[in-house]
Formats: sequence, structure tokens, C-alpha cells
Amino acid sequence: MRTTWRFIAAARNSYAALYAASEKYGYILEPVDSPADGGDVICYSLNSLDYPKYVDEIRSAKQITIVGGPHPSACPEEVSEIADYVVVGEGERTLPRLLAALEAGEDASKIPGVASRGSVFVPIDHAVRLDAFPSFSRMKGYIELSRGCPFSCAYCQTPCLHGRRMRHRSREAIVSMAEKYQDARFVTPNAFAYGSANGRVPDVEKLRRLLSSMPKNNIYFGTFPSEVRPEFVIQETAELVTEFCSNTKLHFGAQSGSDSVLSKMGRGHTVADVYSALEICKKVGLTPVVDVIFGFPFASDEDEEATLSLVSDVTRYGTAHVHYLTPLPGTPLAGSTPRDILPEVDKRLGQLALSGRVTGYWHDKF
Repeated sequence: MRTTWRFIAAARNSYAALYAASEKYGYILEPVDSPADGGDVICYSLNSLDYPKYVDEIRSAKQITIVGGPHPSACPEEVSEIADYVVVGEGERTLPRLLAALEAGEDASKIPGVASRGSVFVPIDHAVRLDAFPSFSRMKGYIELSRGCPFSCAYCQTPCLHGRRMRHRSREAIVSMAEKYQDARFVTPNAFAYGSANGRVPDVEKLRRLLSSMPKNNIYFGTFPSEVRPEFVIQETAELVTEFCSNTKLHFGAQSGSDSVLSKMGRGHTVADVYSALEICKKVGLTPVVDVIFGFPFASDEDEEATLSLVSDVTRYGTAHVHYLTPLPGTPLAGSTPRDILPEVDKRLGQLALSGRVTGYWHDKF
């Protein structure tokens, strides 16, 4: 059985992880640019932004189609109308089980974590132990530190995909994979939560043991795609970056300059935490890169102006990365309508963007 993987740049890291997992069970996910490249089975991993682009392609593919990723996990009934099988949630064990069933001619719709049209869905029956699967093998990807998030941000799909309990890869496994890179980068919901028992406070000693064990190459930690939360930016964690890492920037999410909006979205930190993180970055010599979201439907004009004020303060010695809210399926804000950005806020963001102190997109409504 020839199994292929529809290569999509946005899903490169998922491909690396699932290639390694499937290879372990004897299946090679051969990359292809379209179903026309042949094969018996073709696999897709899609987020909610990319999904509409591939609906017609998946529907008309002559192969058996398997689709997973954030959007299918949030909307399995919708996706099973166009795909033969939908992998819901983590795929490292589910996808090989599905491929084995297809190869043996068995009823694959009964596999836990697999949805298909006309069948009763059985929820996934396991959580992936990260050390059981490498982040990559021949297809390279970022090194995954942890999975899951204990916070409940209303815009985020992470708990839907990976649950609310953090699982960490062992220090030995991380170091081993980092040795394969000249420039090692990591993926995690919150880099400074590595090793933390509950994911809500940093474990500075475990972070120190991890970073001090790293090979003597370039380690990029706490910068994209291993961002951090502002309340985890304390003197001790910031100094670990300056002592052991190559990055001179620290990337964290503020999301709003209004405590009211932060509370309503379930963010779990305050505006004061953001300003504390900015001061600590300045003190230790790290340049802050701060994520901010406009368009929350429960924000007032005053909330939006407060967020613009925060953006202005960030740009005094850092960069703000501005987004417009996308209400993603499977999140508390799914189906909501983002509010329009105030004209004066839009104008000021444009001025800051021209100076290079603001990046991102805040006009796209999806």
C-alpha cells in the first residue's frame, strides 16, 4: 500500500512528527504536491485557514483520503462529508493504526479517534507519551518540548487538540534531538513551562538543567515558535535565556491591554504582568516581541484604546506583533463576530508599522 502525504507548508511540523511516528510502524508518508501524483492513500493536516483551499481537492481525490489537524479535530462531522477518514486529536498512534487497518482490509471506522461518514465516532483512547515518538526523523521539524495547556484562552485551539494537562518530553530526548541541528528551535505552548508539574508556574531548576545540558550550538528558546507567557517572564527565567541561548529576543503574548478583556477571554494573567515582563526584558538585555489581538467581540472602545496604548509602550524598546481575531472552531469564541477596529487605532497601527515597530495583520477578518 503506497501512502502519501499532501505537502502543505503550514503543516510542515505536523508532517515531520507524523512521518517519524508512521515510519516507526513501517509506513512511509511520501510527500506529494497533489492527489494526481498517485498512491493508494493520501493524508492531509489542515488548520482552519487552509481548510477551505483543499475541500474540492479532497472531495475529488481518487485515493483513500485521511484528514487531520486542528480544523478536522474541531469539526469532524463537517470534514467527514468530504474525506474518507478524519483523525481527531493527536495522530502519532491513531494514524498508524488506521493505516494498518486499511492495509488489512479491516473496518477502520471503529478505531478510537477516527471519524468517518455514517459511523459512530469512538473518542481517542490514549494520550501520546512524547518520548515514545521523536519530533522528526528524515523529515526535519522543530523539537517539541511539551504538549497541552492548563489555561483556557477563548481564542485558542490547543486544549481542544492536546488537552489541558501538560506533558513534557524528557531532557535526554530533547538534548539528543538538539544535537542534530546547528540552530535548534523548539515548539511548545509555553517554553518557560517546561518541566512544570501543573504548567501554571515555572520550574526554574528544571529549565536550568535542560538549557545547561544543551549542545554547544545555537539554541533559540523563548522565541518563535517556542513563545512564553508574560507572567512566566521573571528575572530567573529571562537570565537563563541570556546565559544559555543564542536569541536576543523574547516572544510572549499579551493579547490585550485591558484587564477586563483578559478576564473575559480567560487569559489567566493581567496587564501588570505584561509590563513586568517588559521591564525584565529591558533589565536583562532581551528585546521583547509581544503578540496582541484586536477584534474581541466583548471589547469596548476604551478596551481597544488601552490595547493601543500597550502597543505604543511595547514599541519603545521592542516590537508588537498585531493580529485580528479569528474565531476558530472548537474554541469558546467559535461563531462569534469580531468587532471592527476603531479608525484612529487602525491609523496609529499603520504609522507604527511604517516605522517597523509593529508587524502582523489586523485587517483580515478570517
